[in-house]
Amino acid sequence: MVNFPEEQILRRMVVDNPWWSSGSIFEDFDIMKPRMLLKPFLELVSSLPKGRSVILLGPRRVGKTVLMFHTIKELLDSGVPQRKILYLSVDAPIYSGMSLENMVDMLMKAAKSDGSDGIFYVFFDEIQYLKDWETHLKVLCDTRRNIRFIASGSAAAALKMKSIESGAGRFTHFSLPPLLFCEYLSMVGEENLVIPAKVEWFGKETQGYDAVDITKLNEKFIDYINFGGYPEVVYSLQLRRNPGRYIKEDIVDKVLLKDLPGLYGIGDTRDLYRLFIHIVFRTGEEFSYEDLSKESGIRKETIRKYIDYLESAFLIKVLHKVDENARRFQRVTTFKIYVTNPSVFAAVFSPVGQSDTAFNHLVETAVFSQFCQRTEDLYYANWKKGRQNGEVDFVRLDSLSQKPDRALEIKWSDRYFKQPSELKSLLTFMSTNSLSRAVVTSITETGARSMECGSLHFVPTALYTYTQGIQSVK
Repeated sequence: MVNFPEEQILRRMVVDNPWWSSGSIFEDFDIMKPRMLLKPFLELVSSLPKGRSVILLGPRRVGKTVLMFHTIKELLDSGVPQRKILYLSVDAPIYSGMSLENMVDMLMKAAKSDGSDGIFYVFFDEIQYLKDWETHLKVLCDTRRNIRFIASGSAAAALKMKSIESGAGRFTHFSLPPLLFCEYLSMVGEENLVIPAKVEWFGKETQGYDAVDITKLNEKFIDYINFGGYPEVVYSLQLRRNPGRYIKEDIVDKVLLKDLPGLYGIGDTRDLYRLFIHIVFRTGEEFSYEDLSKESGIRKETIRKYIDYLESAFLIKVLHKVDENARRFQRVTTFKIYVTNPSVFAAVFSPVGQSDTAFNHLVETAVFSQFCQRTEDLYYANWKKGRQNGEVDFVRLDSLSQKPDRALEIKWSDRYFKQPSELKSLLTFMSTNSLSRAVVTSITETGARSMECGSLHFVPTALYTYTQGIQSVK
């Protein structure tokens, strides 16, 4: 292992912290439009009590580093002294072999500070590359109590699991998902397609959103499905021409061939890669370990581990089911899997249009991606009763009563607004569970339909997706 000269390390730290001398972050980060999640993240960082740190979780290339730099800019603008904000990318080769404590000492030396005067902010980027990082950070939280530590990493579940085990009471998690639809509209300059408005929601007037031009909003929604997950693709016309090269090679391949093998000691990645491609192709469908094993030739035990790994890298999200009585299953045999952003499909295969077979599942995936950060009480319903099968796309259970309080059916069609009685599974579920209302999405139609079991509220899918994204950033 190379031991780099201290002078060289200090020079690198000065370069990575340009605000120490200029008062500004890097220009290419400065000109980027901040993500809407900057505000809640900044509030969390600014209000951290002593002895606690923030763990910023999220997949590759969703803007964790940019969010850190935009947070630094906001801290500078709020009056935090320039040399009390320190940034370091843990995965840089020059820091190889250094402990977190050693990194902090060197940062303080580079910033010409003894670290004892007032509150400091230290940002560790890509912390998962440091072995036993959670133990090191816990010690720093306990011993450097005037420092607010902010760490980021790309293996969400693995980082979260380690931080929960080792940092109880010290680490607060903040998840950064791929771009939400509302953020995508803002980045492409089309945020005015949706405006705040008074809307009727189950017979009551409430504050919501309305589409100025639903046809154009739908066009942008289809663009979002194909190209909208990652900021760099949105900003670059060249990358949009060939999203596969960027998303597949720079995101998917690096996670499957580098990150996960390094974290979990996977020697042969071919089965992992094959399984992921299969899941992408069938996003939003129901899976079972038995069927996946038969279709892929991979052992069920290995598939279970690989699904956990893919979920830890925030590439997929598993959704569990309830039956027609909203009861959860004690033994999990089938489940749905979604990719966390639909644009992965276009990158791995090809962009899709409304006539493509995969389009409806990608619409459902796009909706799910808006709230896949808050799925603690979310399920789908699926049952077989005699010769009749039934399914409801999304069901939310009340956390206390464990009874359904919300049901959602995703449809890219206006047909059901005109013929709501065809929604037999949804109506059966509502009747069985005394659920008086449910939401059904459409292409363009808005309004309510009164049925014998309750009320159905129809809203365009693109508008509903936008609204769910807005709620996620509040």
